Amino acid sequence: MDLLVCQRRHNYRIISAHLQEKNKPMKKTLIALLFLAQSLLAQTSNEIRLIIRSDDIGFCHTANDACMKVYTDGISRSVEILATAPWFMEAVKMLKTQPNYDVGVHLCLTSEWENLKWRPLTSAPSLTDADGYFPQFIWENKKLKDSPYLLQKTINVAEVEREFRAQIELVKKHLPWASHLSAHMGCTNATAEVKTMVERLSKEYNLPIQMPKDVQYVRGFGGADKSPEQKEKDLVEILKNLPGGTHFLVEHPGYDSGDMKGVGHVGYENVAYDREGVTRAFTSAEVKKVIAERGIKLVSIKEAMAGK
Repeated sequence: MDLLVCQRRHNYRIISAHLQEKNKPMKKTLIALLFLAQSLLAQTSNEIRLIIRSDDIGFCHTANDACMKVYTDGISRSVEILATAPWFMEAVKMLKTQPNYDVGVHLCLTSEWENLKWRPLTSAPSLTDADGYFPQFIWENKKLKDSPYLLQKTINVAEVEREFRAQIELVKKHLPWASHLSAHMGCTNATAEVKTMVERLSKEYNLPIQMPKDVQYVRGFGGADKSPEQKEKDLVEILKNLPGGTHFLVEHPGYDSGDMKGVGHVGYENVAYDREGVTRAFTSAEVKKVIAERGIKLVSIKEAMAGK
């Protein structure tokens, strides 16, 4: 249930109990008011709220453009920035022009693409491959036997903590309104020790990483082989059928052009084409029309965390 609704229900019960005790002659009026309050509460709890999170701003110029486009002309309200990625500083400049765009620190321990690599911000030999880059994956990829992965060797949790602190502090230095943490490719759950450490950092920096428990994840939108037209149609249908509550969709905007055309790895070669569809859906006039018609409220992660 929405946090605001819970608070209203709690307040409503306290007030109604107090009135019943102190104003027994007003019982009939009180009952009518309580029925009205219940009706308003039901309407509030049926509100449809939608969080659109755009991941990986900073990893290439084309991704930066797309991640900004889906905010300025689309439905995204939160974006996750990679402090370790090569186009980080351009992303910072872009985001400074839109200070209301909610930013998350996208903690990273991987560099997944074949033609584009990045390294840790700190000295972290247990977290790098033979060439000094972050490895391609966290866990072994059964389809890519020769690809380096983080847990291929024993990682030093102290190095992970030092690296995560550096990433958080670099983002906060340039984008002080960053509101939360998130994980690139699941890195914060690499081991139980890492997970516990990240929860501690989350509290220390006052940057939540866990979404509210009542958030429902949107399913059925993605698919690397879907055309941009199909992605747009799928999102329209999803939004037409969303029930009341808070819903969460995470995706990766991009364009089928520019430097993103050179990005990929074995098993996922059509990255640019896939992510073009995300941008199209997130900026679609039809999608925005359904949102307006159904009164869907677009919210950021920051707003969701605050119960707004």
